[in-house]
Amino acid sequence: MSSTAIVSHQHADARAAVTATLNSAGSSLDTELRSRAANLHSNAAAILEQEAEIAKQTKELGKQNAQWQKLADTSTKKLNEVGDLQNWAETIEREFLVLEETLRLAEGREDIGSASGAYGLL
Repeated sequence: MSSTAIVSHQHADARAAVTATLNSAGSSLDTELRSRAANLHSNAAAILEQEAEIAKQTKELGKQNAQWQKLADTSTKKLNEVGDLQNWAETIEREFLVLEETLRLAEGREDIGSASGAYGLL
């Protein structure tokens, strides 16, 4: 074999070795990348499911919030009514106290007038 043929054969062997190395490296990278791509796709599906679940729970929470708001509004209205009733009761109580004091004073005056009238009759 001539030196050109030997060099050409060595180049072919080297080229074949480099190609085999690249194919081997490419295959391992390809396998790893395919695995990662599959993982990404499965994670994307899981994320979509989680998004749907969160949307569902958010809707349920909105409904529950509306119920709590309705209860709070009703309770506030009832508390205001109780406050109004308490104010009314306090007003009535003050009026009864004034009436009671007026009656006491009136009875006391009658006693004084009766007493002096009784002495005048004796």
